Amino acid sequence: MGILQLFTLLGALGMFLYGMNLMSSGLQKAAGDRLRSFLSAMTSNPFKGVMTGLGITSVIQSSSATTVMVVSFVNAGLLTLTQAIGVIMGANIGTTVTAWMVSWLGFKADISILAVPLMMFGFLFSNSKKNQRRNIGELIVGFSLLFLGLSFMKDSVPDLRETPEVLEFVRTWSSYGFGSVLLFLAFGTILTLVLQSSSATMAITLIMLSMGWIPFAMACAMVLGENIGTTITANIAASIGNTQAKRAALSHTIFNLFGVAWALALYNPFLNLVGLITENMFGLPNPAADDFAVTDTGSDNGTAALYGLSMLHTMFNTINTLVLIWFTGWIAKAVSYIIRTPENQEKEVFRLKYISAGPLATPELSVEQAFEEIIHFAQVSKNGALYAKNAINEADTDQFEVYREKLVKYEEISDRIEYEIASFLNGVSSEEISESTSAKIKAMYKIIGELESLGDSGETISRILSRKNIHKKSFNAETLKNLNAMADAVCETYDVMIENLVAAHKGELTDISNAYNAEDRLNTLRNNFRDSIIENIDNDGKNYQTNVYFMDIVNTYEHMGDYMINVSQDLKRAFVKK
Repeated sequence: MGILQLFTLLGALGMFLYGMNLMSSGLQKAAGDRLRSFLSAMTSNPFKGVMTGLGITSVIQSSSATTVMVVSFVNAGLLTLTQAIGVIMGANIGTTVTAWMVSWLGFKADISILAVPLMMFGFLFSNSKKNQRRNIGELIVGFSLLFLGLSFMKDSVPDLRETPEVLEFVRTWSSYGFGSVLLFLAFGTILTLVLQSSSATMAITLIMLSMGWIPFAMACAMVLGENIGTTITANIAASIGNTQAKRAALSHTIFNLFGVAWALALYNPFLNLVGLITENMFGLPNPAADDFAVTDTGSDNGTAALYGLSMLHTMFNTINTLVLIWFTGWIAKAVSYIIRTPENQEKEVFRLKYISAGPLATPELSVEQAFEEIIHFAQVSKNGALYAKNAINEADTDQFEVYREKLVKYEEISDRIEYEIASFLNGVSSEEISESTSAKIKAMYKIIGELESLGDSGETISRILSRKNIHKKSFNAETLKNLNAMADAVCETYDVMIENLVAAHKGELTDISNAYNAEDRLNTLRNNFRDSIIENIDNDGKNYQTNVYFMDIVNTYEHMGDYMINVSQDLKRAFVKK
């Protein structure tokens, strides 16, 4: 094999991978938020989760993209661990569509002859001013590059039949009985780990099988290895996520490892079953027969081998799902036991607790569900205020960084929760609703906006404190006492706001004088501190910078009081019976 031929083969593989990524990216962009909505709305039980994962992966042609999406949603608290496991199972079935597409369009029909003309249409679409058309153009170009790369790979792979000694060497790998099965399984796993694409490894396996390099049984072992190797993508995505995300990724690994275990234990019977189904469904020779051999890709034997391998991929994931879907709860318990929540990690309260499967059938009940989530949102927001107080009092730089990172995290959590509740309310308001329900929904939109601003305020305080530390300034005991008084007043105002939210939810809110009193206390403290600071600046100009930081924090706290009184006012307008 010459150097040019080797680089051509590697370039063709790169073209195949790039085409696959481009096609998947174009499909995801073209589908837009519908994918996210579909995923969040169709996971209320494991069976729906499986169908969701199957549907999405069949559309975007990437189980890795689906599992990474699922891990990110678990990380954000938008999916529970049990829901995620169901979606991942479905994604494993959905990815088998790629194998069938490559087998039929890449080998049997060889659509690569149309790939270059299709590139023209892809180019024209990609130059459109409309985003949707550009996304479709990206999809077409990716589709064309995928099959062009596959065609170049087939053409650049050397025909080992012209070098019998090399062919014989490769075939000796198949002569160790069950040891050969384990050898090719390991090879499929490693190749998938390196390429980071089970689809690319599947294409290589199909080429090796079609050219007669390896027998059908060894190609099947490679496919089983690919199912292990593909789990690494989700684990990489989860490595920077939270505990739940890591558990979701591990469940993917457990699912595939269990499947490979039973497939190896029943290897010959399983291959015979796949062979019989292929034989009866397509009227082709049985690829699992002892005397079966591939001599020509275009022959019935060649077609039977390709279809049989695709059938094995589908059967493996389908049977595995049908068995394990009944044990999703046990899998969730197992991964929770393996990956335990660190003792020093705060409770992960950023998950949505009451909105989990899209709007309910009855809009009026959906409003109640959303209101419970808003109360939870307010409680989460108060945790951020407590971390802000800790950050103010922390003198140790390293520990301050811990609190600063928590405040940044809570700001991101606030953004995410606001978005999810707003999306839920959008679904509710699209239904037929009463005027009173409409007024409540409008108030809820305003309330979650105020709560999101409270999350921003905590992060704002962390930035003020960071600037103070960078300039090597520090607060004296008197300043810290005043800031703690302001922080305590804010926490009391939080308690009043949450109390009013709960009362409104129960229909017991009558007035909001408690909220006005809490805001007055904050305003009074702010005014007193401001007068005191002005006097300090006049008497001691050296501490001007420190005083500025102090007043910035005080003003931020006062603004938080404004956001909280706005919440109570919105509650009074929409939830207090006139």
